[in-house]
Amino acid sequence: MERLRIGEQRHTVLDFLAKEMERIWASFDHARESEPEFTASLKLLLNEQLPEGSQEIIEVLGQSVDVLESSIAQSRPRFLAYIGSSGLEVGAIADFLASSYDINQAIDSRASTVLEQQTAKWVGEFIGFKSAIGYFTSGGMVSNLTALATARNQALPASRKLGIDRKVAIYASHESHYSVRRTMEVLGMGSESLRSIPIDGHHRMNVTELKRQINIDLSSGITPIAIVATAGTTLTGAVDPIGELVKVAKEKQIWLHVDGAYGVPAAGTARSALFEGLDDADSVTIDAHKWLFVPKSCSLVLMKDRNGLAMTFSHHEAYMPHANDDYNPVDLTLEYSRPFRALKLWIAFKTHGAEAFRDAIEKNIRLAELTYQIAAQRSDFRVLPYPPDLSIAPIQFLSPSESNRSALNERLCQRILEDGRFYISTAQINGETWLRPCYTNFRTTEADVFALFDVVTELSAQL
Repeated sequence: MERLRIGEQRHTVLDFLAKEMERIWASFDHARESEPEFTASLKLLLNEQLPEGSQEIIEVLGQSVDVLESSIAQSRPRFLAYIGSSGLEVGAIADFLASSYDINQAIDSRASTVLEQQTAKWVGEFIGFKSAIGYFTSGGMVSNLTALATARNQALPASRKLGIDRKVAIYASHESHYSVRRTMEVLGMGSESLRSIPIDGHHRMNVTELKRQINIDLSSGITPIAIVATAGTTLTGAVDPIGELVKVAKEKQIWLHVDGAYGVPAAGTARSALFEGLDDADSVTIDAHKWLFVPKSCSLVLMKDRNGLAMTFSHHEAYMPHANDDYNPVDLTLEYSRPFRALKLWIAFKTHGAEAFRDAIEKNIRLAELTYQIAAQRSDFRVLPYPPDLSIAPIQFLSPSESNRSALNERLCQRILEDGRFYISTAQINGETWLRPCYTNFRTTEADVFALFDVVTELSAQL
């Protein structure tokens, strides 16, 4: 027997995993009162040197569970920081299966290749981006980069071989995701080519300012590459006016990319009006490991046809077969070795149905609205002038004894993290520090929202 096989212990290992997963999933169903201690013994374990000999696998698996238990897990219902995944159970099963087969989606892998395209089509149908083709990536950064590289190649067809030979510009709101700026740096356009367009009173891109900046650039001989509409900003959950941006893009013949990594799943719900015009965009990014709840990593870049992708990424190498001169997925994507990420979302849709996902997203939105309503009714909180569009509800704690609201909320957030009952983050909005509860977990309930305010009331008295 080869030493790298588990061999006769397979049944023992699978029994161990079955019992542990039942316990772990059950622990995510309800909040825990504190985070476990990062013990001295665990720190010693993680300071060990490279093991040269073998160890008992059940013991090693137990140690790995100890590490996981002492880590920050976004699957827990009171993790309200950032925008993360929530570890959908069938998604975890899918990852186990996909990793066991270890299929490489770089080439035509028969059934799995067809499944990936089917799943991308389903996502397009879910959000109203019809007749979509798409490919799964590691995250919104790579999906945005893929889309904007394609936009660059359309605007400058020779750039793939000759580089960028002129001044260019990409337009995004002041509160767009940093991945847009990073993409421009990676693609050689330079961060100074990003036009940071001012926002309106609802933190959406100001279309009048966008038009003005485009006209300035055109008159200066600068080539527009793309307009990036953010469908759910990381800061407040704002959705740029996609329909109006479509009109600008068509008039000026500029690629329109929708960065919907976080928010675009809501286009498949009762909030669809916020995303009017989405179907006329050139490309869309969506992170299924955010608001479609599956485990990381599972992002998609969607387009209406593959020609632009092929012109941007295709290549012919002696070691890469091309059956019937057709493209392989690697000719249409940035990544080469690409795992079978689509399986988890395919299984999730098949198991639970699209309606269950719509219900879970709408529930998260209601939790944000509840947070806004409670804070708006209390004299010791401040809210934005309008209720949340999606599932982010910034709130700012107030105290008559503290005039520096930013410093107060920084201290309060740190105290909440030390307490361990909730995990929350801050955000800088209009130059001030706010608490930023974000609901992207299907496990979070109204009881958790009320508990958050109870915890804030309790801990703020200790500041």
